[in-house]
Amino acid sequence: MSGQTTPVLLKNGPKKAKWTIALAHGAGASMSNRFMDSFAEGLADKGFQVVRFEFPYMAERGRTGRKRPPDREAVLRETWKLVIESLGNERLIIGGKSMGGRIASLVADEFQVAGLVCLGYPFHPSGKPDKLRIEHLQDIQTPTLILQGTRDKFGDKTEVDGYALADTVRTHWLPDGDHSFQPGKNSDRTVEQNYKNAIRQIVRFIAEIDGDMQVE
Repeated sequence: MSGQTTPVLLKNGPKKAKWTIALAHGAGASMSNRFMDSFAEGLADKGFQVVRFEFPYMAERGRTGRKRPPDREAVLRETWKLVIESLGNERLIIGGKSMGGRIASLVADEFQVAGLVCLGYPFHPSGKPDKLRIEHLQDIQTPTLILQGTRDKFGDKTEVDGYALADTVRTHWLPDGDHSFQPGKNSDRTVEQNYKNAIRQIVRFIAEIDGDMQVE
C-alpha cells in the first residue's frame, strides 16, 4: 500500500460535460499559474470539464511554503492513478505541462484513457539532447497530441522532427514558442496567440476521437 490519498481536484467548466480533461502541473510551478489557468479556463469555455491537481511535493509546498524537488516517479505515477480512478477513464483525456504531461504519457496506455495531451513535452533535459525520454512514445497506443514551441530547449522542431515516434503521436508546433509557449522578445506573436492556437488544436484532437463532436 502506498498510503497516498486522492489529491484535491480543482475543476473548471460544466460538471456534466461529455469530456473531461485532467491536467497536471510542471516540475516547478503549481496547478494555479498563468499557464495552467489559461488552459483550464480556455478549455472550460469550449465546453470541457477541466480538472487540475497537485503532486504531493507541490501540495506540501502550498501548505508549508518550503520548496523541495519532485517526488519519485513511482509516487507521481500513483498520483495519476488515483486521479484517473476518481474520474473514470471513459471520455477522459489526461496530460499537462512538461513533467505532468510526461508522467501522464507513462500511464496513459496502462489505464486506457481516451487520449493524451502534452503541453510542452520534455523530450530531453535542457542541454542534454542525448538523454532522450521517448522510448515509450515509440509504441504508445493512446491517441496523443504534443503541443511544442518551435524553440523549446527540451526538444525543438529540428530535434523532434528526427525522432521516430508512434503513428498515434501528433506534434503541433507553436511558432517561436519556448517551453511555456512564450515567443521571443522580438517576435511578432504573443503568448496569448500561442495559447489560443494550442487550445484550438486540443479541441480538434478531441473532436477526432469523439467522432460526433462539432468544431466551430
